[in-house]
Amino acid sequence: MSIDTPHHPDPNATGAAGGPPALVVLGAGAWGTAMAVAAARRHPVLLWARDAGQAQQMQDERRNARYLDGVRLPDALRVSADLPAALQAVRDGALVLVGTPMAGLRQTLQQLPAGCGALWLCKGFEQGSGQLGHEIAAATRPDLSSGVLSGPSFALEVARGLPTALVAASGDPALAARAVDLFHGEALRVYTSVDPVGVEVGGAVKNVMAIATGIADGLGLGLNARAALITRGLAEMTRLGLALGARPDTFMGLSGLGDLVLTATGDLSRNRKVGLLLAEGQDLAGILQRLGHVAEGVYTAATLQARAQAAGVQMPITDAVVEVLQGRLTPAQALRLLMGREARAEGL
Repeated sequence: MSIDTPHHPDPNATGAAGGPPALVVLGAGAWGTAMAVAAARRHPVLLWARDAGQAQQMQDERRNARYLDGVRLPDALRVSADLPAALQAVRDGALVLVGTPMAGLRQTLQQLPAGCGALWLCKGFEQGSGQLGHEIAAATRPDLSSGVLSGPSFALEVARGLPTALVAASGDPALAARAVDLFHGEALRVYTSVDPVGVEVGGAVKNVMAIATGIADGLGLGLNARAALITRGLAEMTRLGLALGARPDTFMGLSGLGDLVLTATGDLSRNRKVGLLLAEGQDLAGILQRLGHVAEGVYTAATLQARAQAAGVQMPITDAVVEVLQGRLTPAQALRLLMGREARAEGL
């Protein structure tokens, strides 16, 4: 059964179904598809899928059965597996939105035409290098105008046209402004930020904190414990962000507190689900197989811990999550470790 994407009339909208694409989305997973759907309500969009069979099926059936079933693709959204054609559209002036997991960001950026504008959706640290997205871009493609589009959002809700607020963060204000032009509308508000460091730290750390909160909820520890974990998780996030050069106010915004609350409490959160199932005593490998989609916090936790240690930042909740994920502590043991820490003054 198909759920049609709601139509939201926009007085500024132009003929979205015709003309060259204003946006090229690279990656047809849940997030890439959801943002392509959102933009295609107002502009022509090209969504590139690596799998030619998937691309053809999506184009023919007008849905993404693999990752976002139940949402109709707008007429202004074209799906293709032709990467050269997608990159040519970028050369012709389309903005790029990278919808790959963090593991694919470096390779994708390396393929982009010189001097183009690119934003990415992925959150977390790259395995191996331990770098955030802005660090990968600076190291590999300093010629690009680049940044991150992030915030408290589940792909399914964005695709269905439910109210959502995001933040486009870049050192290039003009790039962030382009994101506003493409996505900002009746159901999707896009704010701008000049702090990609803080936005990316928030997007990475919140996934690990959501695992911790899921464990606490799975153990039946109550709402007091959930509130404490979210609050102290925000403190850990802020400490690391400041050490890496972020602005403190970023962590009280959409990509900090907002994304943390959503991911730690929302029923659609895969990272929270991992914590809930760990609390039931299920093994991690079986949990990941059952989920079927990436839970970034699982792969982020150890790298986050290493970055914190290198920066001299204490992150006890992160440390406890790593111990559980690596099988050295049970969820109950990790809780006792956290509760047994020496009392101290509240603050960062």
